[in-house]
Amino acid sequence: MSNPFENAMSQLDKAAKIMNLEKDVHEILKQPERVLTVSIPIKMDNGEVKVFTGYRSQYNNTLGPYKGGIRYHWNVSLDEVKALSFWMMVKCATVNIPMGGGKGGVIVNPKEMSEGEIERLSRGYVQKVWRNIGSDKDVPAPDVYTTPQIMSWMRNEYEKLVGYDDPGVITGKPIEDGGSEVRGYSTAQGGVYCVLELAGKMNMTPADTKVAIQGFGNAGSFMAKILSEKGYNVVAVSDSKGAIKGNNLDIEKLEAFKKETKSVVGFEGAEEITNEEILELDVDILVPAALENVITKDNANNIKAKAIVELANGPTTPEADEILKEKGIVVVPDVLANAGGVTVSYFEWDQNVKGEHWSEEDILERLEKIMVDSFNEVWDTKEKYNIDMRTAAFVKAIERVGEGIKKILN
Repeated sequence: MSNPFENAMSQLDKAAKIMNLEKDVHEILKQPERVLTVSIPIKMDNGEVKVFTGYRSQYNNTLGPYKGGIRYHWNVSLDEVKALSFWMMVKCATVNIPMGGGKGGVIVNPKEMSEGEIERLSRGYVQKVWRNIGSDKDVPAPDVYTTPQIMSWMRNEYEKLVGYDDPGVITGKPIEDGGSEVRGYSTAQGGVYCVLELAGKMNMTPADTKVAIQGFGNAGSFMAKILSEKGYNVVAVSDSKGAIKGNNLDIEKLEAFKKETKSVVGFEGAEEITNEEILELDVDILVPAALENVITKDNANNIKAKAIVELANGPTTPEADEILKEKGIVVVPDVLANAGGVTVSYFEWDQNVKGEHWSEEDILERLEKIMVDSFNEVWDTKEKYNIDMRTAAFVKAIERVGEGIKKILN
């Protein structure tokens, strides 16, 4: 398995070369500003004490407080957390929100723990990092296997330790605990705005545009539903149990079917295919919305889609990127395509800090403006340097962070 931090640094180097990045700025961006490694002793339900390892990487806060999720996963590693914090910096700068890059994780299998154990772990994590987080320092959020409830426990623990209310310390909270409207489908909605802009650039009309979506979890199912409502022809979707294809799939009925049977497989009137086959269908737009590294050097040559919109994090390997570029397939990268999530996270923080609560309409209007402007800035950068959209997003983001760093250096 390739090292995620090495991948991140090769992306930095590639962008730096294209934009002739100043050596000093390049050097500063090669390491996170701070990395915390903590031990979290937790009393388990059986009375035994178990010690868990947790991390928080604070990559860069030139543009604003560090921002990024905390994941609970058995495969969490320091290099992964560092890489993810770098990508969060890039993502926030790509969509030009005043946030820096951060990421956290705990090495744990939450599926093997009771709710009480997970609550104690979550509070224990905050007890170890609380001096380094806060609405003006570092703002964590949910990630893999962490939920709005876990964010509520973390906020509560933080406020107990500091002795005052600070609702903006954590985002992704339940609405009743200071959460934001739209947060539940923000990633998909941001991705939809990217699809609409892309369709305009590539002269695609909704009814004639076939879309395949790999992954029918939160982001994938909302994406399918919104695109279908806008008249796009969603012809294939998949989940961890398999995939289906048809024509103009009825997404509402499909959602009800999945709720009942726990899978999209077996949906009436659709043909069953594999998760590998869905990636290679002859469609206009392919949306990987599940796992990382699904498009690799082994299958990139078989991809027939005209464009790929990355709703998942890191679905395309660097080797596959090169092949797709040669084939002329446009890839809207994850740091842009799924940035609706962090943008609405930023809106939540902004509302908390100002003591406001914005309406769904208001948030959608603000989100659309940010996503459309960012898409066009990245597209223009791609055209200017004759590069792919991923490299263009990195160039644009590093340009913004670099400007901030230069001000500090001077």
